[in-house]
Amino acid sequence: MSTFCLLSPYIQKKIWEMRWDSFTPVQDETIPLVIETEKDIIISSGTASGKTEAAFLPILSLIESEGREKLKVIYISPLKALINNQFDRIIQLCESNDIPIHRWHGDVSQSKKSKFVKQPAGILQITPESIESLFINRTEQLKHIFKNVDFIVIDEIHSFIDSERGVHLRSLLSRLGGYTSKRPRIIGLSATIDNFGKVKEWVNFNNPEEVVIVQSRGYDKKLHYSLMYFETGEDRKKPIELFRDIRELTRAHKAIIFCNSRGEVEELTYYLNRLSEREKMGECYFAHHSSIDKAEREYVEKSMAESNTPKSVIATSSLELGIDIGDVDIVIQVDSTFTVSSLKQRLGRSGRKKGANQMLQLYATNEDSLLQSLAVMELNLEGWIEPAKGYGKPYDIAFQQIISLCTEANGLTIDQLVDTVAGMGIFYSLKEEWMRGLVLDMIDNDILEEIYGTGEIIVGLEGEKILRSKDFYAVFMSQEEYTVLNGPKKIGTLDKSDMINVGDNIILAGKLWTIQEVDAKRNKIYVSIAVNGNPPRYTSGNIKIHHRIGEKMMEILCSNTSHHYMGETGIEAVDDMRRKYHFEGLNAGDRPIWISNQKIVFETFTGTVIAKTIYWMLEATGLNVTGIDGIGRIEIAPTPRFEDLFQHLYSRNWMIEDILKVTNDFQWFESKYTPYLPGPLVKEMHMAHEIDLEGASGFLKDKNIRFIYL
Repeated sequence: MSTFCLLSPYIQKKIWEMRWDSFTPVQDETIPLVIETEKDIIISSGTASGKTEAAFLPILSLIESEGREKLKVIYISPLKALINNQFDRIIQLCESNDIPIHRWHGDVSQSKKSKFVKQPAGILQITPESIESLFINRTEQLKHIFKNVDFIVIDEIHSFIDSERGVHLRSLLSRLGGYTSKRPRIIGLSATIDNFGKVKEWVNFNNPEEVVIVQSRGYDKKLHYSLMYFETGEDRKKPIELFRDIRELTRAHKAIIFCNSRGEVEELTYYLNRLSEREKMGECYFAHHSSIDKAEREYVEKSMAESNTPKSVIATSSLELGIDIGDVDIVIQVDSTFTVSSLKQRLGRSGRKKGANQMLQLYATNEDSLLQSLAVMELNLEGWIEPAKGYGKPYDIAFQQIISLCTEANGLTIDQLVDTVAGMGIFYSLKEEWMRGLVLDMIDNDILEEIYGTGEIIVGLEGEKILRSKDFYAVFMSQEEYTVLNGPKKIGTLDKSDMINVGDNIILAGKLWTIQEVDAKRNKIYVSIAVNGNPPRYTSGNIKIHHRIGEKMMEILCSNTSHHYMGETGIEAVDDMRRKYHFEGLNAGDRPIWISNQKIVFETFTGTVIAKTIYWMLEATGLNVTGIDGIGRIEIAPTPRFEDLFQHLYSRNWMIEDILKVTNDFQWFESKYTPYLPGPLVKEMHMAHEIDLEGASGFLKDKNIRFIYL
């Protein structure tokens, strides 16, 4: 039977009305699996390959008879904006069959939520944080809401797997299963995912073999790509030639320009608009990131989606996950994305129109970024992507879920509480006796309270403070922020961690402002349009890289390969970087330690966690380690008999305690709830996230460490 014939008559009619000539490869493969099996499914396919329809066409066919009156599908998204985008997309498929679609997030009115709770039906679009809210605030209605759910669709599932939000979501889904008449099937959607064993385990811990992976490239689209190098000067200002090149490239094209920090987004927006205004073209560039007011972000998204003129949006990862801004001609990335997954996700934003190819322009503004950008692009071309690894030792999320469970159940014994948490597959790596100790510690600190006589555990006074805080539902850390105001108009926010003073210039929402007043008590900053020439302040972040990226950088430095997609300046810069490696006869398996009278530099070219572990090992050996940079370059003060001391890294029987003794307080792993955990559990989490003794020892054993005297 053909794929088309498997669908319900209504859906068949809908497909004819939409004038589809055929299904995409991923749709042809997925639709029969959804209709003819009971298995969970992960759909891994390129951007714009039709994953959403691949899931929803068969689901709508299956729920057609009951979906009008019963809630049958929960669609989970990492972003509210993505929910809003997909709402419009899915509602087109349901226009005439009367299956309702409901949105549930912070921007949805209470009246609409109350109406849904009274008569849950059709499809519910929701974030993990809003599911948590239901467990806390709608406890008595959970069975009524969830009992008929057959499907849980998780969009951008890769964004959850390795993060604390993924642990949180998986815990919530386990709890949700206690209210459904049968276990709902999970359908996951992603354009960038690997290590399917880990993904299957995350989806169905008890029966990972019941999870089917659908891998499809989607439509073959040719990728046009280039890497240009514009070196930043000693003043760390980006050269005007970079802005001019981007302006020239985007003058006649609609583009997304990705940057790695909010400060860089603002910088590019401001200077590119100055260039376009000189051409009498007005403002052609919009800024988009999490510190810009929501209303302004939505205006930018709407303006881009509706624009027929060549306007561009400059964004952080806020536009990485597929928020609809209309068809984009070209994707631009300024400096390395740090991960192949992120690059793949971003370049997929272009070439969505039928018959259009993907266009990617990479820029690098310093040598390290150039080398890393080249490594990430080469790995992407090879088809490699960071494998899913999960979130290590999630005691912090267990802490939050214990408070939530006690609230939901209005009292559980210690045994019931520990058994419930231990029964959730996502917490399998946590020691049961330590979980019991965590509960007892929470009782000792009044976060939980044991009722005399019954032995039941409820939320205590300190726990109520945590529970009733406005951000309890989210497990990720959020910076304390100032609200930035120009008169009564809200412009956006600034992190409190930033060094901010009256008279400073800042760029926010693409405009240059001068700070007039900082009201610390009310968390407000008042600004006016800047009229002076003072340079603005910027901030930037960092991210961990996979060891394969470090290895690829070393491979590039030791090779003679010419990369055809690089500009002449970039080729010259890479050749210049290679010169000393070639002169010393270094190979990809070597790792140099450059020794001079001024300093010693160990170039590890490995992953961030392994490099940091080696950094601490060197300190524990007694060496004066003065720093480590973003690509694992460790700097050490000049040391007599350095080679002899270095040999201790091989001969010593390394223990975790050796590393912890030299770890400064600010270097410890921190998450939103680690401050509430007892010391041994914080140590467990730190070891899982920040230390890799086995990886570091393996690195030292496998690599040929070369001592090179300068």
